[in-house]
Amino acid sequence: MEVRAVFLVGFMGSGKSSVGRELARQLDWDFVDLDTRIESRERQTVPEIFRERGETGFRLAETDALRDLLAESGQPNRVVALGGGAFVQERNRELLRPWLSVFLEAPASELWQRSQSDGIERPLRGDPSQFERLYEERLPFYREASLVIDTAGKTVASICLEIESALQLRETPEGAGRGLSGMNLTSFRTGESQ
Repeated sequence: MEVRAVFLVGFMGSGKSSVGRELARQLDWDFVDLDTRIESRERQTVPEIFRERGETGFRLAETDALRDLLAESGQPNRVVALGGGAFVQERNRELLRPWLSVFLEAPASELWQRSQSDGIERPLRGDPSQFERLYEERLPFYREASLVIDTAGKTVASICLEIESALQLRETPEGAGRGLSGMNLTSFRTGESQ
């Protein structure tokens, strides 16, 4: 069976971890949070890495962790939640080009509210205007994902169903064995289909 993976990308507060866990559960796939993988490898939390090595040091650790994750052979199907800035880095987008990526999009104002209430320390959150400015800077990169899902006002369950349906992640009797092989991924790319 072909090993498959879906990488969730988006800004802080977009629900990558929540959606990723639920999508993996529904598909009976593994779930990987890249930030957790980085913390394990570096033996430091993400905020500690930012404080001690700056954003540049964190981005290097992030790319190393992603490269290692992609190099693992014989791994089961999995859903991977990337950190908010991972897909913005050109070298990471290049590494992920052969894989399916899903941008979880929502308005900056909704993401700000979500990120305020989730209790997670986010080194780049800043104030509302900084937050929105960073979001706008990253938006063109996020939109290079294979698929864009508008998450505004939606439940985690409905977002998962939308992803499953768009990417045909569940095998049906008439499509058994087909899965994602042979699909034209460019049809999912926002910039090419609109």
